[in-house]
Amino acid sequence: MSTTTSVDPLPAGIRTPAFVIESAKLDQNLRCLAAIKQRSGAHVLFATKAFSAYSFFPRLSEYLDGTTASGLYEARLGKEYFGKEVHVYSPGYSDEEFDALMEYADHICFNSPGQIARYLHEAKRRGKQVGVRINPDLSQVDYPRYDPCSPLSRFGVAPTDLDMLPWSELDFIHIHALSDSMAAASVRLIQHVDVRFESYIRRVGTVNFGGGHYMTHPDYDRDAFIAAIQAFREKYRVNVVLEPGASVVLDAGFMTTTVLDVLRNPSGRHMAIVDTSAACHMIDILDIPYQPIIRGAGRSGEKKYEYTLGGKTCLSGDIIGTFSFDSPLVPGTRLILEDMLQYNLVKGNFFNGVFRPDLAELHADGRYEVHGRFGYADFNNFLMGHRP
Repeated sequence: MSTTTSVDPLPAGIRTPAFVIESAKLDQNLRCLAAIKQRSGAHVLFATKAFSAYSFFPRLSEYLDGTTASGLYEARLGKEYFGKEVHVYSPGYSDEEFDALMEYADHICFNSPGQIARYLHEAKRRGKQVGVRINPDLSQVDYPRYDPCSPLSRFGVAPTDLDMLPWSELDFIHIHALSDSMAAASVRLIQHVDVRFESYIRRVGTVNFGGGHYMTHPDYDRDAFIAAIQAFREKYRVNVVLEPGASVVLDAGFMTTTVLDVLRNPSGRHMAIVDTSAACHMIDILDIPYQPIIRGAGRSGEKKYEYTLGGKTCLSGDIIGTFSFDSPLVPGTRLILEDMLQYNLVKGNFFNGVFRPDLAELHADGRYEVHGRFGYADFNNFLMGHRP
């Protein structure tokens, strides 16, 4: 018989692995964002790169003003399922992609003087709002891999090159410099832009402060953030745009998985093999890296029974982390990994032919609804596409 470390029992019918959106928590985040939007006067868009489960887009569109995309398919998804304006930014456009984007994008942002020279006039001819991304040269992100202003950054025009841009033809400035950042970093960015780029701000009608503002985090100082936006808008009489992604689904869902086997390896470590995979389903665990929180479990050494959780691929490094439990894990034990929605769905893959998790929703009344399920055809198409 299966057991669970969850404080609350999982509803019947959950097939693991599964990403499960908790409706009540998602709605709470959306209400929080709507309040920030109302109080600050900012235009709030949803960054689809963080969570592209489009069956939820109609619900998000009730609170937010549109979507942001990093490429053609995201832009099309936003246009078809969100139903509001679409903003697009990419480090580089090909001729074919740019032409196709003109059907879906309302605002298009360029990354360099070269891309502006190549595409600006066509975008204006097609009636699009056109902008440029500026690299503010303000690094505030701990992980270089996720820092838009790291020394290896390819994002945005350097401050020293701004005077070469055709400012009379630009409608907005885009500055994205954060990642999972708290309010102090958000406010510091706004103040930095105010001091360093005043002459350029006064040439456009909109300033987009991008994403990475962890606005729905319980410890985020929303009053300070809103005050900074209000002061900026009042000084420059410009529109301000925000692009939350992860904060839309922060703590709004979990990954559930089942223990397949327990064993002791040659070093004497107790291992638990689960039916999910860091390498396939939770790549940021390996990329950042970080260790997720398991409901009802502790960190290493906190509880009596300790296990290192490993995924079901043949990759040696497919390790989720080491956790401790009040009781032994056995095959059939179900575990809940908290806060698993942001970026995991969009980064997942089919390495080793490992099953992709279901995408499901846990409604406030306890009803469990499967929104998406993957099978062999999805694996087959992922490898070679639809063959001619």
